[in-house]
Amino acid sequence: MHVGYVSDEHYVALSGVDIEFERRGELVTTARSTATGRINASIEPGRYVITLRKKGYTPSQQALDIDGEHRVQFRLMPRELLGYASPIAVRSGEQGTYHINAPEETQVSLWRYGERKERIRLLDWHGEHGPGATAQMLPTGDIAQHGVDWRSKNPSSAVHRETLRAPGRSGLYYIHLRAKRSGAFFSFPWVVAPAAPNERLAVLASTMTWNAYNNFGGRSNYVAPDALPERPIVDPHKELRRYRPGEGPYDPPNDAYRPLSYRRPSRQLHVPEEVRATDPVAGRNESHLAPAEWRFLAWLEREGFGYDLYADDQLHDATLDLDAYDTLLIHTHPEYWTREMYDRVKNWVHDRGGNLVYFGGNGINCAVEVVDEHRLRYLTHDGDVTNSGGRAGPGDESRFDAVHESEANLLGVVYTETGIMSAAPYEVIDDTHWAVADTGLAAGDRFGMETLQERCAGGASGHETDKRSEASPATTELIARGCNSDEGGAEMVSYDTDSGGEVFSVGSITFPLSLLVDEECSRVAKNVLDRFLTE
Repeated sequence: MHVGYVSDEHYVALSGVDIEFERRGELVTTARSTATGRINASIEPGRYVITLRKKGYTPSQQALDIDGEHRVQFRLMPRELLGYASPIAVRSGEQGTYHINAPEETQVSLWRYGERKERIRLLDWHGEHGPGATAQMLPTGDIAQHGVDWRSKNPSSAVHRETLRAPGRSGLYYIHLRAKRSGAFFSFPWVVAPAAPNERLAVLASTMTWNAYNNFGGRSNYVAPDALPERPIVDPHKELRRYRPGEGPYDPPNDAYRPLSYRRPSRQLHVPEEVRATDPVAGRNESHLAPAEWRFLAWLEREGFGYDLYADDQLHDATLDLDAYDTLLIHTHPEYWTREMYDRVKNWVHDRGGNLVYFGGNGINCAVEVVDEHRLRYLTHDGDVTNSGGRAGPGDESRFDAVHESEANLLGVVYTETGIMSAAPYEVIDDTHWAVADTGLAAGDRFGMETLQERCAGGASGHETDKRSEASPATTELIARGCNSDEGGAEMVSYDTDSGGEVFSVGSITFPLSLLVDEECSRVAKNVLDRFLTE
């Protein structure tokens, strides 16, 4: 009988897995997975206790009904230190939980990531009496959609509560895991918003974007966004739509997309223990997710700007009261927003005089639906957009526009493919603009030569870049433009509203990673915040 398949946590086929089938305490048969992860066994339909074991992975044992028609998708968890916080964001004083895969006894501690890493307190020594009792197993099926509910496996004990109360100071926190025997290390983020507004500046962490890029479970918004393939992956170039010629990950319509859960660990959000804020950001996706956002928060603190940090979901559900702040700042890669978030911010800026700072690129480019407290559905289908790759080109609408309106109405700029995956400095266009005051820069001068980003090194205009469009407000002023080839440079712009609000945009993902190391970029950013926070 073809029972099913076995794969790792990324839905990659595992061969050579030893499998036993037991029934009523008796061994019925054994099997071994093939090169495609396939499990064949000489058994009759019925209920079995199935044990799977492979070196380097935590053994799994489950009681399941096998009927020969429905293929079971078994998963094995590597013996690796991993974890996540749930919910991803809370307010000061509220309680959260941490969920850990710990193959050995592990120290758990809480840290705040600002200009420096600050140890807040020791949380726990995570361990159990039984060998391997704190190593986790993975459920069958689509764990990217449903998440992994990791917790202590001793239901009769209250020893391992795995809860923590959020500190009184808002900010980006990380939970550190340090294995006692092997010395292995893993860290994962936790956003703490204030219990009540404390500062005049609210900063948004792009947690919806973090989740979109998380491939734990074999699905993200970029790999198998609609559903898992029928069998685990062996050759991604042939088996994943993303890599097949003439196809792409966004081919299915929006209603085919399956939700993605926050309740999953993400290696892309991990920050190595020895890394400092002024160190380059190593890694492909780390350069536009939480590790990069930390560098921007470090710059804010270095320059003495107080801020209250919130997560995307807290803007969506109005935990973030915009009217309590002078300025909202979004940065790095705020790509994924709900319609409610967009409308709330646009009304605040255009109708009530709020100030918006956009120190990022490819922002508000794709709509998201909140399914429940831990799941999001990404509406990435491009609707009527027909240009190559489904991205906005000059004069085209954006993917966000497929369900609402162009983000240029709010940001003043919109993402286009030109300049993608390149980086260059900016060139000053208007040296009379207040943003370049006291910088010593004149028209034609270049700035933003340095950046901490290694994925697209070369300057502050890069990775993905935004430009003006027909949807940009009529009062939009061009201040500087990136020197990327093919007119792909980010456009640094500002505009004001009839209600007295102002918007400033840099249109570049790499810009925030230049602030700690490029004096002119830092001066421009300070000019913006000084203006918005002192008027």
